[in-house]
Amino acid sequence: MKKKLIRSLSFAFGLAAFALGAHAFDVVDERGVTVSLPQPPQRIVSLLPSLTESVCALGACARLVGVDRYSNSPEQVKALPQVGGGLDPNVEAIVALKPDAVLLAKSSRVTQRLEALGMKVLVLEPKSHADVRRVLDKLDQVLGTHEAPKVWRVIDASVSAAAQSLPPSAKGLRVYFEVNNAPYAAGESSFIGETLTRLGVKNIVPTALGPFPKLNPEYVVRANPDLIMVSVRSAQGLEQRPGWAGIRAVREGRICRFSAEQSDVLVRPGPRMDEAARLMAQCLADKGKR
Repeated sequence: MKKKLIRSLSFAFGLAAFALGAHAFDVVDERGVTVSLPQPPQRIVSLLPSLTESVCALGACARLVGVDRYSNSPEQVKALPQVGGGLDPNVEAIVALKPDAVLLAKSSRVTQRLEALGMKVLVLEPKSHADVRRVLDKLDQVLGTHEAPKVWRVIDASVSAAAQSLPPSAKGLRVYFEVNNAPYAAGESSFIGETLTRLGVKNIVPTALGPFPKLNPEYVVRANPDLIMVSVRSAQGLEQRPGWAGIRAVREGRICRFSAEQSDVLVRPGPRMDEAARLMAQCLADKGKR
């Protein structure tokens, strides 16, 4: 009888162990590191705005327990605890939130420290349209939400619709997109550049210069773009830069100055790329008439 009871208990414990491990899975992040998760994380800290927005787009916003100081969309994440900047956040504040997983960029300086403290860390950093789709798929796997295909279809279809909305006069315009006034530009190979290409315009910064090169201001003068896209954060004094008064876009007033909120949409490779495409298309339609 005692042996039978022991066998029954062993079987029961075995079933319980199987049930607990049934949802365990491995995820390979963008470092090529395999991260083992016992189940889809229910407490997540995100240290990159595009990842914060992606988690929410996949329907898992309620699982976020902390974000970096720049994560400000959707509206509900503004109420979450902020743990500092994405590059060098407050590790103690992250640990205090007891996350099941921390999402961050390759450039973050705290990855190894968090792992040494026993945190599950996933490095995911989209830089192109293909990256955005891949990161959505990876997060979908991690979260168990099964929403990524639908989210990507909406993004892709909306970018195509934005391109189709443009008047013929906007097609082929030579565009300079300034990310900040260093100046850093969005090149053809960046996700911003890929959107511009899909909209049918020509980026003055070729792929050979990299996705976000720092330019000599004289380069823009020589390139003489038809239209300039820039944030109000860095547009001040643009017309007074040496030689810029002679640039066609400046001379003819073809400058789109995006608000701080619009700039956040434009410079984040995530689920709001469709909104970014509409903003660019509106700029091209308004300022692109020849």
